[in-house]
Amino acid sequence: MKKLMLYIAGVFLFIGCANGQPNQDAMAPLPKPKAGEALATFGGGCFWSMSEAMSELKGVNKVISGYAGGNTKNPTYEDVSTRTTNHAETVQIYYDPKVINYATIAEAFFFAHDPTTLNRQGPDEGTDYRSIAFYRTPEEKNILLATIKKVNESKHYNNPIVTQVVPFTVFYAAENYHQGYYKTHLTQPYIASVSTPKVLKFRKAMAAELKPEFAK
Repeated sequence: MKKLMLYIAGVFLFIGCANGQPNQDAMAPLPKPKAGEALATFGGGCFWSMSEAMSELKGVNKVISGYAGGNTKNPTYEDVSTRTTNHAETVQIYYDPKVINYATIAEAFFFAHDPTTLNRQGPDEGTDYRSIAFYRTPEEKNILLATIKKVNESKHYNNPIVTQVVPFTVFYAAENYHQGYYKTHLTQPYIASVSTPKVLKFRKAMAAELKPEFAK
């Protein structure tokens, strides 16, 4: 059994979110929000599935994968993977507050990953995969704390939420390669075995808030 577990662990390591990335790729441009558009920024493990999940919400116009929470300017994927930058894999959500409010997006975030595992999401382990929520206003902070309390009290998860709640400072867009990765790599082993199950669970939890093409 021990040998089997080591083999399984090795397979997941091989197909993990950080595996198989090109050494160099142009960084994606970071779009400015359009008039009337609001921003929300969250980190919940590998940004491939998080980006896909949040983009499926009604009122979300676009989601950019990137890095936030650290102290290194303009980090690359390789920089963040060394775990010396303190950045986490993060998504920045551009949404229409007339269609979806911040409270709904915050709730969706807590269902798009497992916020109860410290510095880990499935096979991905390290501070760059930590659960972290950024607030831009005192109201957003209060919403995040209230949502954590609500989800904890619901017993949706067996363990308490360990998500960091911190003020937003800066977000850096990731390489072009990572933008929309989920949709273009559905048969990639990591996407198929790790990301897709997370997205499917998210769709079930947030069914009422999904765009029509995903609410099936």
